[in-house]
Amino acid sequence: MRSNESVDCMGLPPGSLVEVETKNRVYRIECLGGNAVRISGHPEYCPTPVSGHLQGSETEAGVIERGQRLQLVLDHRGPLITSRVTDVRVVEPANRRAA
Repeated sequence: MRSNESVDCMGLPPGSLVEVETKNRVYRIECLGGNAVRISGHPEYCPTPVSGHLQGSETEAGVIERGQRLQLVLDHRGPLITSRVTDVRVVEPANRRAA
């Protein structure tokens, strides 16, 4: 797992996992291709993985950036704007680490 200042989710291959720590929560985002995601981590909106679309940070579409709020649209609930991101990490799948 590596920590980053920002992650461009649009550039990650489908199946990539991103952990996003905000001031209030930790989200786990699976990139599905383009801006489609499956996200979990909010006890009310997405306690288990739900489908949605990543809008990105306040300043750049498709990018999760430390210090910015993350904006998403959940398919079943509508918009979700997080508290400020304190850390963002791309999680390497176990089969890639072993290779």
